[in-house]
Amino acid sequence: MKVILQRYATPFITGLFLVSLISGVALFFHVGNGVFNEIHEWLSIVLILPFALHVWRIWWSMMHYLGRLPMTLALLVSTGAAVAMTWPGGEGRSGGPPQIAFSRQIIANTAGEIAPLLGQTSESLVETLKARGFAAAAPDMTLIEIATKSGKNESQLLRALLPEQP
Repeated sequence: MKVILQRYATPFITGLFLVSLISGVALFFHVGNGVFNEIHEWLSIVLILPFALHVWRIWWSMMHYLGRLPMTLALLVSTGAAVAMTWPGGEGRSGGPPQIAFSRQIIANTAGEIAPLLGQTSESLVETLKARGFAAAAPDMTLIEIATKSGKNESQLLRALLPEQP
């Protein structure tokens, strides 16, 4: 069994890393967010097991690297990049690509304010949202509040606002 685990750890790391790479790039460019988000999250969790087996297999080599500059530098740069990207106070951040920032600005308004832009009355927009699974819809609530209180995300909300496709 040990030989089988050792033999397959690196190939699984490679395969799962490639899937993570492709899904990460797709997420970065906001392509297929719903599908790629799940793929990226779950297969990254699955990646932990082959990674742990790989590290276990090459433990003595890892110990050799840990005390040297390349590994120390790589770990410090990686940690620094992660901290910098998650540091609070991103006032200079635009909220992503312009179309994402714009849609977030729009859904921060109430259903009553947005309805005329969609060629609807506030009542018809609320009814449409309710019919599409947004049970908490009300004319005086912001669209993002409606989505949150209905247990839905931004993508589902935006899809529900679009006219139904035949």
